[in-house]
Amino acid sequence: MEYLLICIASLIISIITLFSGFGLGTVLMPVFAVFFPLPLAIASTAVVHLANNIFKVLLVGKLANWNVVLKFGIPAALASALGAYFLGIISVWNPITTYQIQSHQFNITVVGLSIGLIIILSSLFELVPKLSKLSFSPRFIPLGGTLSGFFGGVSGNQGVLRSAFLIKAGLSKEEFIGTSVISSVIVDVVRLIMYGWAFFSKNLIEEIPDEILGILIAASFTAFLGSYIGSLLIHKVTFNTIQLIVGIMLLMLGTAISVGLA
Repeated sequence: MEYLLICIASLIISIITLFSGFGLGTVLMPVFAVFFPLPLAIASTAVVHLANNIFKVLLVGKLANWNVVLKFGIPAALASALGAYFLGIISVWNPITTYQIQSHQFNITVVGLSIGLIIILSSLFELVPKLSKLSFSPRFIPLGGTLSGFFGGVSGNQGVLRSAFLIKAGLSKEEFIGTSVISSVIVDVVRLIMYGWAFFSKNLIEEIPDEILGILIAASFTAFLGSYIGSLLIHKVTFNTIQLIVGIMLLMLGTAISVGLA
């Protein structure tokens, strides 16, 4: 069952994430968390995310604006290391409150509530007409990288903030897609190194189940397939459509994260 659910989520969301700049890690992590402990779910998602983004680099990496990549990606990488370290600290914090829907228990946490509210606020800049016409000054790109990288290291949800800043950076549709992919790879590499260090330093490597390798390979393959399908549709999707997709996904995911559903 875990193979089927994880692979279906990986395929569908990887198609959407090529345009939105986020989604695979944000949606896939909760699916992994159904079957594995949260720290392992976050690390496993990062593996699939990195593998898929390396594949996307081959497809659309040449479209990236490297000036923006450097301004955004370097602060994001440094902040992701800090966020991954912080994850180890806050993983023992108690939830603010808990609630149940039928037999399922959900937790509202400080980190989840903070990230969710930021994501919801970001969605307004894509969905409200007056706000959608605003653009960030280039000097805010490093700030966007820092915020995206930090929250990516903490929870795996780096893409939502990355898209919120990059979509306002004056990039063309193609540049936005390519720049998002390159920036994401930079962050994924750094946070995977930090997760690996955390697993070895805390002697958690023995707790990794045997079936995880097969699941990671299967999920990566279906993510590749989804990215390839998405790459065929790049020139058929308008930038306004991308902005609408980003806004709707931001609003839905921000709400879900805030109330502990994701």
